[in-house]
Amino acid sequence: MTTAAKGMATPAATRPLVSILIPAYNHERFVQRCLDSVLEDPYPAKEIVIIDDGSTDRTGERIAEWIEAQGHLLRVEYVQRENRGISAAWNELAARARGEFLRLCASDDYLLPGGLEAQVRYLQTHPTKRAVVGDSLVVDQYGNKLHDSGMHDLHHADKRLYSSDEGIRRAVISQWAIGGPVTLLHKSALETIGRWTEGLRIDDWDFFLRVAACDALGFIDVHVGAYRLHGNNVSKTRHTATRIVNLTESCQVARRRADLFDEPHRTLLKAQAHFICAKIAFLQKRLFVLAFHMLVYLVLLGVSKLRLPPVGTLLEKT
Repeated sequence: MTTAAKGMATPAATRPLVSILIPAYNHERFVQRCLDSVLEDPYPAKEIVIIDDGSTDRTGERIAEWIEAQGHLLRVEYVQRENRGISAAWNELAARARGEFLRLCASDDYLLPGGLEAQVRYLQTHPTKRAVVGDSLVVDQYGNKLHDSGMHDLHHADKRLYSSDEGIRRAVISQWAIGGPVTLLHKSALETIGRWTEGLRIDDWDFFLRVAACDALGFIDVHVGAYRLHGNNVSKTRHTATRIVNLTESCQVARRRADLFDEPHRTLLKAQAHFICAKIAFLQKRLFVLAFHMLVYLVLLGVSKLRLPPVGTLLEKT
């Protein structure tokens, strides 16, 4: 079933249209907060494109209730269908979007006011960049703040690395810290970088490796969204079998995307693949396999560092 609610107001002619893409799955407790946050952001030219990806709870009802109450305020396109997975949902959302820019936001997260304006302004003033990320607040299932910075406090990343293309390549490869509703991209970027790889669970790292390989990713140190931690976050599961599946997929992604990079980042990504394999071996309690992958990781990491600029040099540029 597909419905569309069209707002009565015309988007500001001087601002490019931003499509907020929301894949929703079993988030009946959170999805209306996500939708409310789109209205709370003062950026005037925006639409919502949302897919209920086969939820088995009342997510679809919550979305329909919200559209009935608030759908007259802006254009909303809503699709309810069987489950096809997160990557397929992103691809369909992007195909349905009318905006020049796409803002990504899972249905358990929410936007923070001012983020759209800041990110649109960045991409308009940095024409070589096709996507930009910001930072996030981290909240719990009740909306209570857990961390001031998703990048620094949750993922323990040095945000100063994101001030240069070299630092971004290094950070995306070996210090992955982009999580939550923090990304805005040109819709046209999907024609050159490619769409999301369907069938993947760890779809975001695969996508951003391709963006970083083209030096097309920028960063603003602004809180643009809130990332919600709760019991069902895919990337934060403690279930050993699920972690092994996710890590195995990440290792495959690293090996598949290594050839997109020039040296020494190609070797750095190959090293990261062995580091991920070492994590898998640790979870499986295969100590000899763990030792092998750690040895190869350290050798490849050393080789890559011989040709990489020192981290201190990158940080001095900030």
